[in-house]
Amino acid sequence: MIFKAVREGRPYPDHGMTTRDWALIPPRQVRMDTLVTTKRELALDALLADDSTFYGDLFPHAVQWKGELYLEDGLHRALRAALQQRNVIHVRVLDLDALMPVAQPAAGPTTESLPAQPPVPAPQQRDSR
Repeated sequence: MIFKAVREGRPYPDHGMTTRDWALIPPRQVRMDTLVTTKRELALDALLADDSTFYGDLFPHAVQWKGELYLEDGLHRALRAALQQRNVIHVRVLDLDALMPVAQPAAGPTTESLPAQPPVPAPQQRDSR
């Protein structure tokens, strides 16, 4: 298997990254079998083109979200690397897990934060003589 999974669409929120923003992220090596694609289909002519990265980034773009790495851009480059028997590629990774931590559900107050209550007096016994 080349990729961890193949899906259609991005499950993570829009990050608003521009091409310049992506260029600021240094590429790092990523195993292709840890990537989940965000496109089910690819164009064969783009896969076989000699100048497919002429106008774009040399490195694919991936987004880390909830512990998964999603290949957002560069499916053709990654597949070309796989056809060359490579299982590791250099990818620019945007870590949304670090930028947008998942909000924890609000817990109720702890008992330490509640004020102490005065003791309740014991009922007095009446003498029935």
